[in-house]
Amino acid sequence: MKDAGYAVAVFAGDGTGPEVIREGLKVLAALGEGGPAPWRVTEYPGGGQYYLARGREWEPEAEAAARSADAIVVGAVGWPGATLPNGDLAGRALVLGLREGLDLFANVRPCKLYPGVTHRISGGFREVWEPKNVDLVIVRENTEDMYTPARGRLRRGGQTEVAIDTRVITRKGTERIVRFAFDLARARGRGAPADGVRRVTCVDKSNVLEGCRFFRETFDRIGAAEYPEIERDYAYVDAFTQWLVRNPEHYNVAVAPNMMGDIITDLAAVLQGGMGFASGANVGAEHAMFEPVHGSSPKHAGKDQVNPFATFLALEQMLRWLAARHDDRRLGHQADRLEAAVARTLASRSARTYDQGGSATTREAGDRVAEAIRQEAA
Repeated sequence: MKDAGYAVAVFAGDGTGPEVIREGLKVLAALGEGGPAPWRVTEYPGGGQYYLARGREWEPEAEAAARSADAIVVGAVGWPGATLPNGDLAGRALVLGLREGLDLFANVRPCKLYPGVTHRISGGFREVWEPKNVDLVIVRENTEDMYTPARGRLRRGGQTEVAIDTRVITRKGTERIVRFAFDLARARGRGAPADGVRRVTCVDKSNVLEGCRFFRETFDRIGAAEYPEIERDYAYVDAFTQWLVRNPEHYNVAVAPNMMGDIITDLAAVLQGGMGFASGANVGAEHAMFEPVHGSSPKHAGKDQVNPFATFLALEQMLRWLAARHDDRRLGHQADRLEAAVARTLASRSARTYDQGGSATTREAGDRVAEAIRQEAA
């Protein structure tokens, strides 16, 4: 517990990032009313647009603040035409750079459907799945696999002839992400919606790929020896994509290598209403970064129309992580308040943005949640 408050470094980033972060901070401020808030928020510039204007992705003091903060929040990065000399996305330092530099090895993506949320399937807006049937977490390894720098191109005569991406699956990386997933299943308490069973599903392609065979072998070894009370479950990634949509109620926690996890988490977002509700935590042994994962969405920037609920849910993740890390019940209580306000607002159907078939603005959605927080406190 920190009497001076936990230091939260915030990077709004690019495009729609500043719009959703603005609403997230509005909601966080509402939580802190009525007494000194147990957090200190400091905003820093950075990202692709900043790079175009200043020739650098962020300032040295911003990087130092991120590395020393108790938690980091990033809105979005990426902007058309903003690329580094090596071809990489300008602004990657705020996300991929921090993942690598702070060793944020676990990408944690909750997938929970709240009553009142619609799904845009086949062009229409409907309430398709039963909310009670969608409540799982996908844990993705975050530092290796196809996303390591073990790649390159063979160029001859100015033309690319061969491009190579090397997949890296290590014992250390696999063991710690598998333990993280089993620990999460143990800590969540509740099991899968269908049967209440606490299970972890290993998602891989071990029928074809050697790295996935090693990933599954490690999953089995650790699960059997250290978590005998947690059921072990298995799915090849291609089959998982259909089973997840068809029977989401079967799943409690799923764990996957980096690239496969990257893909299936965006598919899972469909179950919770779309990317506007998809939040993510990047967690390491000492640091964590939280973000709405929908990206900067340049075509919507400045229109006050994007869905900010992923940002609210990312802040909820942040509060829960800080509460657990510092054994601070104040933050756990604030996380409960935030989730309850989000749930009440969504159930009222009063803050549906364009992606939900509604006309609420980004500001209005933030106002509704902040109002729900204040009403609960009254």
